[in-house]
Order: sequence, then C-alpha cells, then structure tokens
Amino acid sequence: MDYVIWGGAALSMIGIFGLVWCIVLALRAKRSGLPDDQIKARLQQVVALNLGALAISALGLMMVIAGIILA
Repeated sequence: MDYVIWGGAALSMIGIFGLVWCIVLALRAKRSGLPDDQIKARLQQVVALNLGALAISALGLMMVIAGIILA
C-alpha cells in the first residue's frame, strides 16, 4: 500500500503545482493591460485549468486516504 500512498502524494503535489500555475496565469492576465473581454476569455481558460488541477489534487488525496485505510 506504500505505492498507493506515495503515488497519491505525488499526484496531490502535481495538482498543487497546477493550482499555483493558475494563480500565476491569472495574475499575468490581470497585469497584461488587455481589454476586458480578452481578459475574461483568458480567465475562463484559467478557470478550466484550475478545476482540472483541483480534481487531480483531490484524486491524489483520495489515494492517500485509501492507502492509509488499507494499510
């Protein structure tokens, strides 16, 4: 079960790095000085990426919990 725990921890870290990357992308979009409609379009793409990173992180945490319970 150690593989499930460590695999889940790695997956969670990938998700957290994805969330940090979403923050960076959102800050870049806000500071870009583009018109509002283009900023909204970029932020909508960031939201989709954010949800994916959050799902990956949650899946990793579920793997960690399952590994701990089954160990």
